[in-house]
Amino acid sequence: MKKSLNPETIHNPVAPYVHQIEVTAPSKWLTMSGQIGMDIEGNIPDDPLEQLKLALDNVKENLVAANMTVSDLTKLVFYLVGDFDAEKRRNIIGDFVGEHLPCTTMMYVVGLAAPALKVEVDAWACQELN
Repeated sequence: MKKSLNPETIHNPVAPYVHQIEVTAPSKWLTMSGQIGMDIEGNIPDDPLEQLKLALDNVKENLVAANMTVSDLTKLVFYLVGDFDAEKRRNIIGDFVGEHLPCTTMMYVVGLAAPALKVEVDAWACQELN
């Protein structure tokens, strides 16, 4: 069983996330490599927000390949390079996760594996086995 919790003894989440998810039942776990803002043809848009959308699309495609959905996500880690409009960034992530709130971490870093890359997203998902 997956149980989401925001402990009453710490601050409320400042974006679309939850502080913790406890897993107590037998489950299937999916760990993804960092997903970047590159489309299937290898194109990387210049716009970092478009890269964020593509990276999240790639997370979703990994979930689909594992017969999972966004509601199975337990953790997202965002690595960002350069300036991002904070409100637009939150809206993109909020639209992606919808009502489901995974745990998240967001870091601004100096660079990623290639100069054109402005976004990388690590993701973990867990599906209960019945």
